Amino acid sequence: MEKLQIQKFGITKDGSKPYLYKMKNDAGMEVQVSDFGATLVNVTVLDQDKNPVEVVLGYEDAAGYENGTAAIGAIVGRNANRIGGACVTINGIDYKLAENDGKNNLHSGPDVYQKRMWRVIENGDDHVTFLLHSPDGDQGYPGALDMKVTYTLDEENGLTIHYEAVPDQDTVINMTNHSYFNLNGHKSGSVLHHRMQLLSDAFTPADAQSIPTGEICSVDGTPMDFRSTKELGAEIDAAYEPLILGTGYDHNWVLKNEGRFDKVAEVTGDESGIVMEVWTDRPGVQVYTANFLENEAGRNGAVYQKRDAVCLETQNYPDAVHQKNFPEAICKKGETYDTKTAYRFHIE
Repeated sequence: MEKLQIQKFGITKDGSKPYLYKMKNDAGMEVQVSDFGATLVNVTVLDQDKNPVEVVLGYEDAAGYENGTAAIGAIVGRNANRIGGACVTINGIDYKLAENDGKNNLHSGPDVYQKRMWRVIENGDDHVTFLLHSPDGDQGYPGALDMKVTYTLDEENGLTIHYEAVPDQDTVINMTNHSYFNLNGHKSGSVLHHRMQLLSDAFTPADAQSIPTGEICSVDGTPMDFRSTKELGAEIDAAYEPLILGTGYDHNWVLKNEGRFDKVAEVTGDESGIVMEVWTDRPGVQVYTANFLENEAGRNGAVYQKRDAVCLETQNYPDAVHQKNFPEAICKKGETYDTKTAYRFHIE
């Protein structure tokens, strides 16, 4: 049996007819991705009783992703997360971005990568590579580039996402995947009893508009401390200003990998026994506990609500373009933007 299957995935408002690419390994893990948005549509792994569990939230077809407003399964670019004041200065030139989150820019919207058709340039039993041409001035950013995103499923139940691009001008590039994970199953409700460990000693606090203050604060003695494994819900409603401002966890943690591809986090489903490791070479991860999901109609009759999932968005720090003590936000002309993140699954 072929491990890669391709099928139609509905139709978009402009008449495009996207496809769904299904990869499966010998261990029974399946990954579904689409050329609409280079979206991660579904991930199915076997639980402790060998039953298949769909562990990411999603929609029935491309129209669901086109109409959705929560970035479910999204490949986010050219810049993930927020830029304060919706403006970036590169080589002394100010570039105005859309104000789509108060006076700020969020996920480079509203003309987002995840609502565009991507081109499949390579596929095989274990991988699919999507390409999107982003012209000079796209979303307000300088420089043209071809963004390549490759999903690879291995036999050890690992899903790797590889991003590659070479801009023709200095520009901002900060890609991520915005999948919502529920390791008990996408229809199973709250994730507050999921257990999480983050290999991080610090986070970047933000103001009421979720723009970092520029500080890097220790997690020691705070509800942000996940160095030892604890339930997501253990302190999520604590009377702690960052949690109050974020309506739960919606913060960037400072990773200790120093640019190496390494394990940075682990999440365990309390009912399924499914463990997901997060590996990346990025300097930060935004942990978001789906605080603003409300009556979101998903696939198979699911209706997703607040805190029904957790996102682990590997990234550069938010608003790094304005913070000199944050990692460099600019990819130079002719340099290769090359980064990987992997989600690896096993049973507890």
